[in-house]
Amino acid sequence: MIKLWRAGVMMSAAGLLAGVGNYAFQAVIGRCLDKAEYGYVNSTLGFIGLLGLPLVIASTSVTHYLAHFRAIGDERRLQGLVSGCRKFLFRLTLAGSVAAALLIKPLSSFFHFPRQGLMLVALFCVLAGLWGTFVNTLCQGLSWFGRLAGITLVMMVLRLSLGAVMVINYPVAEAGVLASGVAFLAYLASLRWRKDLAIKTAAVSPWNLEFVQYLAVGTAWAVGAYCLTQGDLLVAQRYFSGRDLGLYTAAGSLGRALPMVVAPMLTVLFTSRSGHRTDSALREQLKLLGLYAIGLAAGAAVLLLLRNFWVRFIFGKYTPEAAAMVSRLAVTMAFVGLMQAVGMWALASRWLKVALLYGASGLGYWLVLLTWGRSPSVMLQLMPATAAAAFGLVFVSWLAAMRSSHPRKTQ
Repeated sequence: MIKLWRAGVMMSAAGLLAGVGNYAFQAVIGRCLDKAEYGYVNSTLGFIGLLGLPLVIASTSVTHYLAHFRAIGDERRLQGLVSGCRKFLFRLTLAGSVAAALLIKPLSSFFHFPRQGLMLVALFCVLAGLWGTFVNTLCQGLSWFGRLAGITLVMMVLRLSLGAVMVINYPVAEAGVLASGVAFLAYLASLRWRKDLAIKTAAVSPWNLEFVQYLAVGTAWAVGAYCLTQGDLLVAQRYFSGRDLGLYTAAGSLGRALPMVVAPMLTVLFTSRSGHRTDSALREQLKLLGLYAIGLAAGAAVLLLLRNFWVRFIFGKYTPEAAAMVSRLAVTMAFVGLMQAVGMWALASRWLKVALLYGASGLGYWLVLLTWGRSPSVMLQLMPATAAAAFGLVFVSWLAAMRSSHPRKTQ
């Protein structure tokens, strides 16, 4: 369990550094682009996440089973599954690339994206992101957290440096989005580890009843997670325009920092919980979960106290409208971060009903925003209350599952 803490701290440090770099990137594009173009960059990045969901769904299930077989020391099944799932993920990546190419036009029309050129850049980023997810899955499932932390930092450096050069010379949204796609080249570092994956064991097909059931629940979980963390960007893109879009996405990028910076702890927690459920492991996992909650609360406090500074950091000047939005977004994302933690715990523990509830709650949250959030003021009123209600529902279910799975010993 010492390794669990070490991995958690290492991933958290990498996440913090990457978060600082990514906010420097936001400052570059916030100062070089007008408010509308700045808004298009961030809403397009949310759209890219939507198109990449299929592989995220599959990779979550694959990561779970890789971690499980590695934890129980079943080397034969582990190696066979690595080989089999490599083929499965490879084929799914190809299928996802074709699906993204087919869906990008109708979806971009529904969410009112303004230019075809922006969608072409988005398609490139989707394809690069799919291959990045493929590598990320293998690293996480095999507990290669040091390598994953290194990739995270290289991606941040590439995005910041290339983004600065491109946006300064070409001050349009396409340049900012393209810089994020080029950053996925960091995953080419995985070519150095190809010998570690050159396994001669016969492939084990992942397709059995248990895997299919877990994949179905993982689909609901991943959709809910996306809706909670990025779905509001698509709502904003559909209903807001011009300055409103730019100001909202700036405040949103600050709010999303809360769960994103501490999210690497959940990466470690998911792998650990997928493989170890003993009492000693439970204690360490709860400590890591507590550390995550403390980090989330500390981040929320810093964001609220220094919101004027962070807005000035992005735009180069104080913008009171964006600063006013940050408070509600910080509260919302604090609830989202807590909900994400219990949802990921449930999925790793195979508490399928709780994981399904998490997914349904996330989708419900997004549908509320899509139905009524037609202006920044209305959406910002809806978000904290809806997120709090969703968290309360999932948290109570999680507590009930904890009590039934780990009953207290009587004297």
